[in-house]
Amino acid sequence: MALTRRQFLKSAAASSMGLALSRTTFASQGAAPSEAYERLGRVAARPGRDIKASPLSVGFEVLDRKCFDPARAYEHVANLGVKWARCQTGWCRCETVKGEYDFTWLDEVVDSLLRAGVTPWFNLGYGNRLYTPAAPDEFAVGWAPVFSDDALAGWLRFTEHLARHFKDRVRHWEIWNEPNARSFWQPEKPSPADYARLAAQTAPVIRGQVRDCVIIGGALAGVPMDFLKGCFESGLGGLVDVISYHPYRAIPEERYEDDMAAMRDAIAKYAPGVRLWQGENGCPSVGGPESVGALSQLEWDETRQAKWLLRRILLDLRYGVELTSYYHTVDLVGYRGKTNFKGLLRGNEYTPKPSYFAYQCLCALFDAATRRAELALALVGQEKVQLQEAHFTRNGRALYAYWFPADLQKPWTARTVSMSLDVREGAALDDPVLVDPLSQEVFRLVPAKLGETNAVFENLPLRDYPLLITGASAFQMA
Repeated sequence: MALTRRQFLKSAAASSMGLALSRTTFASQGAAPSEAYERLGRVAARPGRDIKASPLSVGFEVLDRKCFDPARAYEHVANLGVKWARCQTGWCRCETVKGEYDFTWLDEVVDSLLRAGVTPWFNLGYGNRLYTPAAPDEFAVGWAPVFSDDALAGWLRFTEHLARHFKDRVRHWEIWNEPNARSFWQPEKPSPADYARLAAQTAPVIRGQVRDCVIIGGALAGVPMDFLKGCFESGLGGLVDVISYHPYRAIPEERYEDDMAAMRDAIAKYAPGVRLWQGENGCPSVGGPESVGALSQLEWDETRQAKWLLRRILLDLRYGVELTSYYHTVDLVGYRGKTNFKGLLRGNEYTPKPSYFAYQCLCALFDAATRRAELALALVGQEKVQLQEAHFTRNGRALYAYWFPADLQKPWTARTVSMSLDVREGAALDDPVLVDPLSQEVFRLVPAKLGETNAVFENLPLRDYPLLITGASAFQMA
C-alpha cells in the first residue's frame, strides 16, 4: 500500500526522536544543504551467491595477456554482488602449438567464478600468431582470422574445441571484440561484411556444441550506426541473439537517449527480437601520461570514477538494457606499457576503490526483484533543473533515482530540489529513506506534504551522481 497519513505521522515522530540521537549531514560528500538527516545505517552488501538473478556484470578480460592475477580478485568479485563476468578466451594462450589446446588457465577462471555465484560469459577472441605471422607480438590482438584459409580453419577448430570443453559451464558467447575499431581489426580495414562473415562461420560451430547457447554479436566500439546497419545488411541479425556495444564517453548521458533509440530502431527493422547488452564500459581513476585506454587523457580521480560508474549503470537500467557490464575488475598494470586505471580494485594492492563500494551498493539494490516502472517525479516550486531520473519498483516499493548530469571534468556546486513523487498501490513509499550509493549510507526522509497519490519532499540534496529514494523495507540495512 502507499504511504498513509497515519504512517506519515508515525514516520515524522520517529524522525524527530532520531534526530536528537544521531545526525549526519551531506557535507562530508561535498557542498550540501544545511538540513540534517537521521542516519539509519548502510545498505547491506549482498554476495553474488545470495542473489538469484541480476543484470549487473563486471569485466574479467585481458587474462589472455596476463595483465592481472585472477586469484587475488575472486573474493572481491564474490562479495561485489554481480551475477555476470565477461571473460576473454585468448586463442593465443590456449593454442601455443598448432592443433594442441590447453584450457587449464581458463578452467580455473570459469570454475572460480561459478563457485562465487557469478556466471562467466565468453568474449571469443583474439588472434593467434601461429596463423597470422605478421602480427607484431605474441598476443596478435585484433588480428582477425578471416583473411586466409589457414587462419579461418584454425579459428574454427579452436572454437569447436573450446565450445565442446565448456559446453556445460558457459552458455553465452560473444564473437570478437570491437570489429569496427582499426586496432581490433587487422590487417585490413574494418568492414561490416567481413565481420558478418566471421560471425557466419563461427556461430554454427558454437551452436553445434553448446545446447541453448546465446550468441552475442557486435561488441561494438561506441554506437556506430552505419557499421551496425552494414552488419545487419550482411546477415548478422539472423546469426545472433544479442547485440552488444561499448558506449565510452566522459559524460555518460551525452547523446545516449538518441543512441538507444537508434539501435532499437535498427534492431526492429533488421533483427526483431534481438536484445541489447552494454558489454564493456569503464572510467579511469587516474588520468594523464601514466594512464592508458579510453578516456585516459582526461582528469580523473577515484571519487569521479565512482560517480561516473553510478551514472553509467543507472542509465542502462533506466533504458532497460538486458545486461550492463563495468570494465574492469582490476587496474591493468602493464597494459600497453602503462596502466589502465579503470579497475574497481587498485592494480598493485588489489584493494577496493570507492567505485567498488558504489557498485556493490547498486548490486544489492538492483537485482531481478527491481524492475523499471512508469512513475511520476516532478520538481516543485522552482525553476526547471536539468534532472536525470529513473523509476523502478522493488518488493512493492517505489524506487527513484535522480541526479544532475554534470561534466565531471568541471567544477559543479551541489544544490537542493523539492520533488513530488508517486505513491500508489504496488509502488509504496512507507518509511521513506534516501540512499547515497557513493557512501552506501541510508537516511530517513519525512514528506513535507502528503496527498492521496503523491508525497512531496522539500530541500532534497541534488548531486552530480545518483541518489535514491525508496522505502526502508525495500532492502536490508547493515
